[in-house]
Amino acid sequence: MIQVRNMESDRCIATVKSELNKLGLRYKRVELGEIELIENISAKKILLIDNALRPTGLELMKDKNAQLVENIKVSISQLINLSEELPKPKTSEFISKKVNSDYSYLSNIFSSIQGISIEKYIIIRKVERIKELLVYGKLSLVDIAFKLHYSSVAHLSNQFKKVTGLTPSFFKILRKKKDSNSQNV
Repeated sequence: MIQVRNMESDRCIATVKSELNKLGLRYKRVELGEIELIENISAKKILLIDNALRPTGLELMKDKNAQLVENIKVSISQLINLSEELPKPKTSEFISKKVNSDYSYLSNIFSSIQGISIEKYIIIRKVERIKELLVYGKLSLVDIAFKLHYSSVAHLSNQFKKVTGLTPSFFKILRKKKDSNSQNV
């Protein structure tokens, strides 16, 4: 099993698969934060994978605490992408269960390595998800708030503005202008 840092979306999975294919390496599975290859490979090939992934913002991990933080990030991505039909689990319990460790310990490791709390990281990741849904989806803010388990659109908008400096509506307008300008070039 090979652990990959910053692998937090389906686009990252597609990038890793593409790079492995370019290198001629066969894999059993590629999931958030992990690669399972069919055969054992040499340290030289591991270095090739790492070098291929680094320009994309991804990298292989060797440090145990870094792997733990990456597992926390993967569990947060899973939490954010849970279906809105499912009841929202308590964040600390969900992460502890997924990573199989005490939440206080995980929180301390995460903060020391990332420089922010798990809670702030979750807000940042949720705002990134909101951006994706605003740009690529057809959902209203009410639908997005419901999908991401916000208590209200106002709460979603508050967090979005604290992170981006923009309201969700203004962000969407700016993206449309940017997209139309890039199509006209």
